[in-house]
Amino acid sequence: MTRIVAWMVFLGVVCSIITGLHYYFWVRLVRDTRLAGRARRVATAGAVGLVLLIVATMLTGRLLPPLGRVLAWPGFTWMGMAFILFVVLLALDLVRLVTTLVARWGGGAIDPSRRVFMARLFAGFALTTLAGLTAAAVRATRGTIAVKRVEITLDRLPAALDGTRIVQLCDLHVGGLVGRAFVERVVREANQLDADVVAIVGDLVDGSVEELRPAIAPLAGLRARHGVFFVTGNHEYYGRSGARTWMDEITTMGIRVLLNERVAIGSPQAGFDLAGVPDHGAVRFPEDGPAENLAQALAGRDPSRAVVLLAHQPVTVRKAARHGVDLQLSGHTHGGQIWPWGLLVYLQQPFIRGLHRVGETQVYVSCGTGFWGPPMRLGAPAEITEVILRAACRPQLKVGAR
Repeated sequence: MTRIVAWMVFLGVVCSIITGLHYYFWVRLVRDTRLAGRARRVATAGAVGLVLLIVATMLTGRLLPPLGRVLAWPGFTWMGMAFILFVVLLALDLVRLVTTLVARWGGGAIDPSRRVFMARLFAGFALTTLAGLTAAAVRATRGTIAVKRVEITLDRLPAALDGTRIVQLCDLHVGGLVGRAFVERVVREANQLDADVVAIVGDLVDGSVEELRPAIAPLAGLRARHGVFFVTGNHEYYGRSGARTWMDEITTMGIRVLLNERVAIGSPQAGFDLAGVPDHGAVRFPEDGPAENLAQALAGRDPSRAVVLLAHQPVTVRKAARHGVDLQLSGHTHGGQIWPWGLLVYLQQPFIRGLHRVGETQVYVSCGTGFWGPPMRLGAPAEITEVILRAACRPQLKVGAR
């Protein structure tokens, strides 16, 4: 009962936010522009319909998957467009505020007819900007996936392993708007990099094993000299099947699931340890396996060997730094996915994208390989990351695109 009440409260809050957001759109684009007659009625009905579209998309995705798949494209696309429109209108409101203050400071006033003219001018600018940014953001998810090459120096990496290549995939979010064709393309691109290790760092799926087994089947074709490895992300714990079922399924594909454990890469004399932990939020789902336990993953290790940690959320780096991890590979943030959403991600995560350092530990945060929710990326391009490990004699950092 408590869970149901909590869900109803959450739904009520979300619906209130969505309704308030669309009322703001209506005020700026309909009321302030003095639309009248049929145009006003159509615009008002459209605003109400878009509210219902977003709510229906969120609810049917889990309760009625067949209908959810039908609504996913228009619903999530408008969700992304609504965020962009909100940002544009908010920026224009700041311009409007400055203009008003300047006019009052000068002793003048803006007459009503000029106010309506400015409202229409701003509305036209907002809708034109929305169309352009939406087209660019959708196109960014339909084109080729860039391979981002990142060179990272590890002080304890043996010289013999200088140049070791780890291909990092994360946040594919297979399900809904991401299907088998996308997975096949990712596998093809990854295999062309001739990796020593392939690391799938969480949020692989959004849905059950029964629904998505055919879509993720191409992952069995991933190839790497020392193997393909996987750690869970937060989305593996959602839905009807849960993380435990997914881990079992992924194991049957020849992919090693690292569950608070580590494996040796290379030889005992010239190698490093690859460790992996469940998602930082796994503690809330005890029925789906253990919580994140970095101490267990690193227990008994040789401190002279470098450690590369796979952990879905960047926030884990704070623990990693205390345990002497050399490098952590993470995702989760999508690089913000739609600018400037990334600014809000800082409320939960210490880093959004790129290479950073916490104490002696480095962490690389990928922008992600797929997308979640809106089929859009703006200012945060998708990536397949080719991590090149360098011994201490090499330059500290070189980041580029290829």
